[in-house]
Amino acid sequence: MKTKKIVGLSLAALLAMTTAAGCAQKDDAQPNNGAAQGDKPAAKNVTLKMFQFKVEIAEPLAKLVQEYEKQNPGVKIQVDTVGGGADYGAALMAKFNSGDKPDIFNNGGFSDLDKWIEHLEDLSGEPWVKDLVDVAKEPMTKDGKLYGQPLNLEGYGFLYNKDLFQKAGITETPKTLSQLEEAAKKLQAAGITPFVNGYGEWWVLGNHFVNLPFAHQPDANAFVKGLNDGTAKIPGNSAFDNWVKLFDLQLQYGNKNPLQTDYKTQVTEFATGKAAMTQQGNWTQTQLTQTNPDLKVGFLPMPISEDAAANDKLPVGVPNNWVINKNSANKEEAKKFLNWLVTSDLGKKYMVEEFKFIPAFKTISADEKILGPLAADIIRYSKDGKTISWNWFKFPGGEASSKKFAASMQAYVAKQKTKDQMLTEFQEAWDSLKKK
Repeated sequence: MKTKKIVGLSLAALLAMTTAAGCAQKDDAQPNNGAAQGDKPAAKNVTLKMFQFKVEIAEPLAKLVQEYEKQNPGVKIQVDTVGGGADYGAALMAKFNSGDKPDIFNNGGFSDLDKWIEHLEDLSGEPWVKDLVDVAKEPMTKDGKLYGQPLNLEGYGFLYNKDLFQKAGITETPKTLSQLEEAAKKLQAAGITPFVNGYGEWWVLGNHFVNLPFAHQPDANAFVKGLNDGTAKIPGNSAFDNWVKLFDLQLQYGNKNPLQTDYKTQVTEFATGKAAMTQQGNWTQTQLTQTNPDLKVGFLPMPISEDAAANDKLPVGVPNNWVINKNSANKEEAKKFLNWLVTSDLGKKYMVEEFKFIPAFKTISADEKILGPLAADIIRYSKDGKTISWNWFKFPGGEASSKKFAASMQAYVAKQKTKDQMLTEFQEAWDSLKKK
């Protein structure tokens, strides 16, 4: 994602996914026992170390790894998961500094790619590259080379409880800031808490929420470039001014203890009907279904103005990528596993049915019935071209910027900072971390 601005998955790409998936089903009629054709027998006594951050897939990934080990005697895959609010970046750096370097790990792309590129294997020649949807290529492409395999596509916004909206008499989904406030008032009048805000998690604020004013710039990449070269500023920017209005609205109509509300509590309270809306993504689908199988849930956009057309979009992008340590003695085995992950019948089945991922590959069918209503909304918004970009991987310093933003926002929630102080601190954080 260096030369093109991310705007989500295009209609053409999604149609290509569907068409190609049909062809793939025909091709899959030839049994391959879950293994990619042409694979050579696995080397004996090989242990691959896999360090990943997606806690949502930790359990099914462990099961999939066991299946791979059965099909590849002599190969063991040791999976280590650090995420769910823990600092994956710091933990990864600690592993490299200690000499316990993983063979396969995660990288977000953009500034994260620049930070780690000296350790990354060029994957441009791998067989799965030709099947990538366009939006998945940019984050991990540098100087014409691709360094990562995308995990999936994801989107986020306001999750909303359709039954609670109906109970409050809300017949049309809000698409402007004033419409959202009107809906919040109706919910409150019906004895329903409008929002549960999980502001105890830095990434909810410092990645996803603060992304909105970046994504609503006329050109997000140009704005980031302007911040880096000093021609653009955050204080006084109209998108940031409007975004604070949405921030205030959520606080006014939200739960009483947002800074003490972590991810698990946030999702559980929403799933059990204690609030009608919450800011999260389709990665919550499994937990929502497990907590409340009868929950009728969908996505709302996160409006920052009175322009309904501009607001009626969801942020869609690639959450992370698999990368391979180029100095690993087992890198060829690592490549073999990643190829199997996205080309074998079993790998593709797990990706959709167990991980609940929206595939980033044209050859893997995005079955909305399996993936659930949140994924269905993301696919629908993407087909309609109603998406906005993910930008936090472009922030200087990676997680360092996001955490500084989150700290300022948490101080604003606690009424320790004013709006102007918060936006000034954003600018100071950017300036302190950008490359001189």
